[in-house]
Amino acid sequence: MKKKVLITGASLGIGYVLANRFSVEGSDLILTGRRNNRLEELGRLLQESNGTEVKILVFDVRNHDEVKEQLESLPEDWKAIDILINNAGLAKGLSTIDKGDTEHWDQMIDTNIKGLLYVTRTVSPWMVAAGKGHIINISSIAGKEVYPNGNVYCASKFAVDALSRAIRIDLHTKGIRVSQISPGAVEETEFALVRFDGDVERAKIYNDFQPLKASDVADAVYYMASCPPHVNIQDITILATQQASAAIIDRSGR
Repeated sequence: MKKKVLITGASLGIGYVLANRFSVEGSDLILTGRRNNRLEELGRLLQESNGTEVKILVFDVRNHDEVKEQLESLPEDWKAIDILINNAGLAKGLSTIDKGDTEHWDQMIDTNIKGLLYVTRTVSPWMVAAGKGHIINISSIAGKEVYPNGNVYCASKFAVDALSRAIRIDLHTKGIRVSQISPGAVEETEFALVRFDGDVERAKIYNDFQPLKASDVADAVYYMASCPPHVNIQDITILATQQASAAIIDRSGR
């Protein structure tokens, strides 16, 4: 039987590549995000290319009512979700704490922490009832090490790390695996562009070294998800060869 995989933030970047990877491997998909046109286009592509059944749900993970209403609207057979990938997340701003933009802080906390919680709170009872499932949270090296000016973003990803551990303890007797992946710098996403409010010049942070590609992260996530049911890869930290830690990068060129 085909697995059903729910991916939040699937309209671009890592989520987009994850959707393609799981589609090629034969899963059916529930794709969520805020940009309906991009999601619909992706859904058509995957249906035409791979015969994937796709459900599109448009909501902002920060809005609990939207999250619950949209997920509960799924047909009953689509609620038998095998894999939940909490991918939606972002960084906003890069400044010391005394100069931070509190709207940026709210957006990061509401998306990276509360959004993950809202989706997991709705989906996890279905997994508990089924006695199986796999929750994979997309965290960051910023959830392992703080770096200059990263204060609230790092805090939000440290929270993802803590939640991944705590949710695993909560659900390990229910046949549910809980994993996270903690990537370093990744290109082929809008991460830098969003962080710098669309400033294209400031967003050119990958030009002098070779970061990870979104497909590298998707490969690691798929490896986690494809292990036998008795195997739980709890955490993968994955960085580019030129990135030694959150803040130490060899910027001598690609």
